[in-house]
Amino acid sequence: MTKTKTSPHKFHIPVMGTGHSLDTPIRVAPYGISSVISLVDDLLLEDVRQYYSEKYELNYTPIPRNEDDGRAKRVTAYLNMVNEIVSLRFEAIRKLPFHQDNEKKTYFELLPDDSLLKKEYLEFINFPACNPHTHRLNLETRLNEQMVPGSIDVNIMVKLDRLNFKDGKPLDDIFSDAKVALKGYANSSLHSSLILSAGINQKLFSYMTNFPDFYRDKSGYIKKKIILKVSDYRSTLTQGKFLARKGLEVHEFRIESGLNCGGHAFPSNGYLLPALLQEFKENRHNLSEAFKPLVKKYYKNAGLTYPEINTDKQPLLTVQGGIGNNAEVRRLMGYFGMDATGWASPFLLVPEATCMDDTTRTLLKNAGESDFYLSDVSPLGVPFNNIRNSGTDIWTKSRAAAGKPGSPCRKGFLASNTEFSGKPLCIAASAYQKKKLAELASKNLPEEETQKAKEAIEVKSCICDQLGNSILIGLGLVEEKNAPQCICPGPNLAWFNRTYSLKEMVDHIYGRGEEIIPPERIHMFAKEILMYIDHYENLVNDCTYEPSKIKTLTAFKSNLEAGIAICLSIAKEKPYPHENLQSIPDCVSRERARLDRIHTRFEEKSEAALNNTNKN
Repeated sequence: MTKTKTSPHKFHIPVMGTGHSLDTPIRVAPYGISSVISLVDDLLLEDVRQYYSEKYELNYTPIPRNEDDGRAKRVTAYLNMVNEIVSLRFEAIRKLPFHQDNEKKTYFELLPDDSLLKKEYLEFINFPACNPHTHRLNLETRLNEQMVPGSIDVNIMVKLDRLNFKDGKPLDDIFSDAKVALKGYANSSLHSSLILSAGINQKLFSYMTNFPDFYRDKSGYIKKKIILKVSDYRSTLTQGKFLARKGLEVHEFRIESGLNCGGHAFPSNGYLLPALLQEFKENRHNLSEAFKPLVKKYYKNAGLTYPEINTDKQPLLTVQGGIGNNAEVRRLMGYFGMDATGWASPFLLVPEATCMDDTTRTLLKNAGESDFYLSDVSPLGVPFNNIRNSGTDIWTKSRAAAGKPGSPCRKGFLASNTEFSGKPLCIAASAYQKKKLAELASKNLPEEETQKAKEAIEVKSCICDQLGNSILIGLGLVEEKNAPQCICPGPNLAWFNRTYSLKEMVDHIYGRGEEIIPPERIHMFAKEILMYIDHYENLVNDCTYEPSKIKTLTAFKSNLEAGIAICLSIAKEKPYPHENLQSIPDCVSRERARLDRIHTRFEEKSEAALNNTNKN
């Protein structure tokens, strides 16, 4: 695609696992909606590329697994194919006539009501189709010119940066998974954004300097923009400054709740989302001021001219994780000044937006609050949002019960453990679990301790492969019986209980029509308070009471209390229509005693531990 204007929509669809948003741009970008593709699994990209190339009669040349630089080539080929299909679909919609019940009408009806493009469209359709009035003709031309597709964005989880081997020998660092995925995106034809998530990877960030598309051209345009997914203001400054020193500008900071989200959860040390948003709101201007001088210095030292055209804009601030209705959108955008919101898990119940097997979709729409939980199944050792009785859940337990724990490691994207071998193994793999269980048996621990350790080993699931199975089943590429389905929805999905059309979900986001979630659903801020108190209790239960642990958990409680105070202050504001603000003080009233009990127990054990340390 050529240079594009920004989509007029005020929401995006974030990345969902390795497969659940893999073809979402093909489905929604022609209607102007932006979404995000995961670049973890290039082998899955290749399977889906073959399917869509055949469906749209595009040229397809396989890229074998063992081809030199194959991972980068597969990423580039997939993204170029998606770009081509979106371009074809979008241009076909643009050429459709107005005043008819077609996809062009859908495009404009989906737009937010306060967008200039939507207002001009409504003005235009009020002119009779047979009226050759000059203003009407000008409006028609302008509407067609201003139509833009949604952005085809990509996500790299920066910590998934496995070193690769060839002929048993490790390859150079530039061939690590994250860097090669970055190269594949950089070489693609996309004009879009790269979302970097899960922390900082300095080597990866430095590697970006090899690709001109991340820098401004003479007109000031950046072909490939950078979005950082962040969880606190301090790390935002750190990452932004590191990139700025290399001349790399952050287009958007995507703030995500640490717990009230889907996928891997990265809980903060007690910082609730409203507290984080308040800090961003108060310091927003400082973000640009902190980065721009460093960027300009890089350009100058590199002998480049920094174009001043349209470079005074602040980085965008967006937020995602647990949002349930338009009232909460208005709270986030009106009260905290966010530019847009992200909606992920609800789109799992929108077949027009996501592709998955019928079994998993049915499981999701029938699930209640107790079915969604934060699990230990991820081989990364990071909490992973899960749903009970998924295909992967059933398959993993059945293998362990049959004496065959673990999974075949077909792809190895999460292979990082070297305790039994020089070559990394994934701790969800059969090869690793067999060795680990044998080691456990040799220790002759008490039965209860052995059983607990055994369960901790066997619970790990092959998420790198099985997160992609649902789309493969949905596209008819594999049979369900041979492909256990892993999925990682956020807990907010419990309140969405059927499948929805794309129009229904977009109208829900923008507050058009009837609410599709029940009024008793508690506010997203109240839900986050509950989740962080649960998390605090788990941390206290597992605490070993070293001085550093005590210090961390003491700060956690203090941060949590400060966040609760902000939430209670918000609850005193006038609610937006359908905003359940009263659920915040109700939640705090119910849970305050539990929090105090947990903290009292923690203080008693902390004091005892410190006394023992002093005696010794």
